Amino acid sequence: MGARAPGGACTVVVGCQWGDEGKGKVVDVLAGDADVIARYQGGANAGHTVHVGDHHIVLHQVPSGVLHAGKRCLLGNGVVLDVDRFFAELDGLAERGVDPGGRVGVSNRAHVVFPYHKALDAAAEEAARRKIGTTGRGIGPAYESKTGRRGVRVADLLDRVRGVERVGRAIDWARARLRELGADPGLAGTVEDALALAHRLPTVATDVGDELARALAAGGRVLLEGAQGTALDVDHGTYPFVTSSNTTAGAAAVGVGIGPTAIDSVIGVVKAYTTRVGNGPLPTAFDPAMDERIRRLGAEFGATTGRPRRCGWFDAVLAAYSARVNGLTGIAVTKLDVLDTLPELKIATAYRIDGETRSLFPACVRELEQAEPVCETLPGWRTPTTGARSMNDLPANARAYLHRIEELVGTPIAMVSVGTRRSQVIRKW
Repeated sequence: MGARAPGGACTVVVGCQWGDEGKGKVVDVLAGDADVIARYQGGANAGHTVHVGDHHIVLHQVPSGVLHAGKRCLLGNGVVLDVDRFFAELDGLAERGVDPGGRVGVSNRAHVVFPYHKALDAAAEEAARRKIGTTGRGIGPAYESKTGRRGVRVADLLDRVRGVERVGRAIDWARARLRELGADPGLAGTVEDALALAHRLPTVATDVGDELARALAAGGRVLLEGAQGTALDVDHGTYPFVTSSNTTAGAAAVGVGIGPTAIDSVIGVVKAYTTRVGNGPLPTAFDPAMDERIRRLGAEFGATTGRPRRCGWFDAVLAAYSARVNGLTGIAVTKLDVLDTLPELKIATAYRIDGETRSLFPACVRELEQAEPVCETLPGWRTPTTGARSMNDLPANARAYLHRIEELVGTPIAMVSVGTRRSQVIRKW
């Protein structure tokens, strides 16, 4: 494609906790300056909630940038596409006055989630001795099919003959696996039902990598959006309580089909505290009363499943680990306003495991389950921050809290969110 034209830039937005950090809002704000927004991994198990005016819109697969008129929005090859839900989401946006027509594309190399993946997901979770807390959306089995070379890609479904062959073999395998799990093999569905989902794919199928390379070569601004968070990365997260893809920034180039040298900056998103939905350890978890208080103040319920999120103090051990794993150039802190009424706040700066104080995030989930947070206590500000529009507008103790996060994470703060609206995001850069 040749050298990039002046002005071209590529930014990755990645979650740095256990997901639900507010990436959708950050992408929505940054999308105003972007030309193309692309999602690089995950599936319909993710949910990004974006507030526009008095309305809130939950997006499960379509990039958050779709809410800005004229922006090209793409789903990369690293995404597993739930076709039925994807088109329902597009139709729902159109009904709400957001016209996505001609602006949304899907990689022809993306793998497809079929009904048999969802049946396998439910059967495997039911049979498991130790529950992972899957959303049941078929994401894990779809990625298993991909790495097992049994997957069906968008490009396969554009060819009817090849689609029938690939889907037929995949369903046969799924039926056999369902029998092994003690489930009804009929849940795998039929080839005809699976292919019925594909009739609208030709209208959106594209070569995402080529589109992005051309946009950058022409001097365009590209925004790459991840789903979930670093601690849910299949390699770097709290395995096995993780998602089935690489959520970290290193997966962004692979997940959209461009080279890593095309990426200029990586913005990591963290809440001003920590939350987790589903099973797995949360070292900084609040006591039950505080957990309920922050859940209510922060409306901490899963955007996709509605499940209540567990809440805890800000975990700087995890955040610093995420900064290293993702190569962060800046962080965006969301939901600072949720802490406005607290008299004091804590930040975990280390863990105590088996009597030893550690500053590194452990690889072993058993150690993380036993970890006791070693915390610093900082004074609260007990002043509303929702009206702040610059860092100087924030109370002194709020600025001190953010500065301490910067120090512990080793990354400068680029953005701070103090409410649900676009106007309530303070941008330092």
